[in-house]
Amino acid sequence: MTRQLGDWEPANGSYKEALSAGPVEAASTLPGAPKAAGTIVWANGIRQDVPLISADGALAQLRAAGTGDCSGCAPLKLTGARLTTMTVKTTRGRATAPAWEYTLDGTTVRLARVAVDPSAIVQVTPPPWEADHPHQGLAIESAATTTAGSDLTVSFTGVPGPSSKPCGADYSAEAVESDLAVVVIVIEYRHAKDEACLDIGAQRSATLKLSRPLGERAVLEVTQGLPVELTITG
Repeated sequence: MTRQLGDWEPANGSYKEALSAGPVEAASTLPGAPKAAGTIVWANGIRQDVPLISADGALAQLRAAGTGDCSGCAPLKLTGARLTTMTVKTTRGRATAPAWEYTLDGTTVRLARVAVDPSAIVQVTPPPWEADHPHQGLAIESAATTTAGSDLTVSFTGVPGPSSKPCGADYSAEAVESDLAVVVIVIEYRHAKDEACLDIGAQRSATLKLSRPLGERAVLEVTQGLPVELTITG
């Protein structure tokens, strides 16, 4: 939802920590919300009109998204904003969305933040973590399919090698389907039980066949039920 445009200059090393922590403030009056709706455009040409928020509203979201501690950092000062677009990841693949682009005092780096009003964005709240009942399974990180095909390929972090080698594993995947979503369950086949192995992760993938093409359904990971980024080709 927030993107940095350009690289910090050597003299501005603390700016990166300040941005991550959230202390960003406007040094001048920023533009209000446009009266006209904005448009999100997906790679397949699908378009959706959405209400927009002001540059101040997007700035408030940017600050709220900050994490970490930067008590010794001076706040970043925004010197202006203009309405533009940026590429974002969505559950329907990458899309171009309206965004506010901010200029900063003392650097050529600019910041971009999605300008879509929260009322037009689906918010998914994951269930709270329960230490006594941890969620089981591997969480997929992304998925890919074709427009008319029923094969779904998912990517996730697993062990580096195959199950034919010590500490390796093979993977398969299954889906629980509804009319609204597909939940992917990744199954791991280890080389052997109780092996002493290094905690090293690697990007792995598995392909499963759905009962029908994905269509408009979302793909969810199994640990918290959150949607993942989807790539649709063909």
